[in-house]
Amino acid sequence: MQLVRTAEYLAVAALLVSLFAATVSAQDGSEVRADEDILEIDTRLVEVPVVVTDLAGRPVLGLTRENFEILEDDRPEEIASFSSTDAPFEVALFLDTSGSTRADLQLIVKAAEYFIRSLRPGDRVAIVSFNQKVSGRHVEAYSEIVSDLSEDREGLVKSLSQIRTSSGTPFYDGMLMVARDIFGNAPEARFQGRRAMVALTDGVDSTSFWDFVKARRELDKAGIISYFIKIDTREKFEQNLLGDCSTATHFSESQIKKYWAQFPKDAKMERVFDFCKIGDFSRLDMSRSLYRIAFEEMSALSSASGGKVFAASDIRDAATAFGQVAEEIGSKYSIGYYSSNEKTDGAFRKITVKLRGIAKETQVRAREGYKAPSGK
Repeated sequence: MQLVRTAEYLAVAALLVSLFAATVSAQDGSEVRADEDILEIDTRLVEVPVVVTDLAGRPVLGLTRENFEILEDDRPEEIASFSSTDAPFEVALFLDTSGSTRADLQLIVKAAEYFIRSLRPGDRVAIVSFNQKVSGRHVEAYSEIVSDLSEDREGLVKSLSQIRTSSGTPFYDGMLMVARDIFGNAPEARFQGRRAMVALTDGVDSTSFWDFVKARRELDKAGIISYFIKIDTREKFEQNLLGDCSTATHFSESQIKKYWAQFPKDAKMERVFDFCKIGDFSRLDMSRSLYRIAFEEMSALSSASGGKVFAASDIRDAATAFGQVAEEIGSKYSIGYYSSNEKTDGAFRKITVKLRGIAKETQVRAREGYKAPSGK
């Protein structure tokens, strides 16, 4: 009798182990086939934010999942998740308070407050800005989180009083902080595919440890939509750029290196890295180049992620631009799908979003694509 019971216990235990193993496999994203072979599949949800407008630029609202068709590398994919424009957003508000804007700190705070209050109930906001620390004669600028993600509007507005200015612009480091520290964890279901960075900046980095390529890679990996309110600070910057080296505004070492990096290594030219040995004409050319590169970087990142660059001639125009960003965030659809392409080749995959069942002419702006996982 004891042997029979023992055999029964062993059989039950074996069954439980089998069920547990199957459950773990399913949770790990594995599929058990009839022939008992186990096929590992990539269960990463590809998130695609979408804005639909009419020809006048007005958002088209009230669309449903059935109105959308999504293709990857021109191959139709099945829509696995869909969020309408009513779903909430998580937003990292990134404020550039470096030397080129610090005289306008109060205006920046007011514009940021306007943006926070313009968002909808349920939207969550975090705030990232710059600060600096002094060690002897050395001043180091750094990015910092002023407030974590929160729905508390009054608390967020109150935290704006903690914003300080910095002598440098660690812009790329700040974007990396948004990707890793603000949005480093997987989103809640209601925020799936609905995370954005909104940066008020001229985009000209001066002191970051990381570069643009690294920041862009991390933002893309986290599925962040990037918006930029581009402040034109070039004219103001160049007012103090020329003349006596001891009183002129200097380029940072990293900015000078970035300027020379745009030329072929074998180009026959004298590369001067000492600011005081750079003539006025070359200083102006450096300034034009750095602002051009910054705009190209912001445009590339926003376009690829489904975001946009909004121009503001100065800080006074920032509130208007913030209003436009808030309106666009409130008109975003979000689509998710699991790629039918199981290759882990690290290749870029193009995403195309099409509309169906819509009578009037429309324009669609969406995430342009993503980089596939790389093989182990």
